[in-house]
Amino acid sequence: MAEKLRIDRAVIVEGRDDTTNLKRAVDCYTIETHGFGITGETYMEIGKAYEQKGIMIFTDPDHSGEEIRRKLTERFPEAIQVYLTRDEALKDGDIGVENAAPEAIIRAFERALALEKQASSQLGKLTEQDLFERGLVGAPGSGKLREKLARDLGIGYGNSKSFLLKVNAFGIGKEELDGALLRISEE
Repeated sequence: MAEKLRIDRAVIVEGRDDTTNLKRAVDCYTIETHGFGITGETYMEIGKAYEQKGIMIFTDPDHSGEEIRRKLTERFPEAIQVYLTRDEALKDGDIGVENAAPEAIIRAFERALALEKQASSQLGKLTEQDLFERGLVGAPGSGKLREKLARDLGIGYGNSKSFLLKVNAFGIGKEELDGALLRISEE
């Protein structure tokens, strides 16, 4: 395997096994939430890291992981979101960061950092109407199309509302969205 990716921000994960697997690919400091049991002390540690160096949220691509991500993002809205696809995190029927290959973890972090850099340089937010006009909302197959698009963009799948929040959080504009739609239509 290639050299480890170095991340200067604190990475928020769900548990010890996630930390162990993550550190096979990434040189970073982790803070574990221990699932939904985020204590006041843990929130204080996350808050300190958020203020001093920034944080990256890297939870499992399942319902529980998304709920933990939602809770953390409410408190820390400028956190960088790092996503694995369900396929990348699946092993023997179990979905989790602890199952991902080092290469998939590195790709997820590189995508998140690239999207963060791009987001800081783009203006204007997409609207529900923009998604509707592109068949991503309210059309037959729109869920499957959003799923393919989310995979291409590296932002994690979501229903129409959460998809819109994610593309805007990452600063994905119409041009990038249309480019990704073109790429997936050519698959």
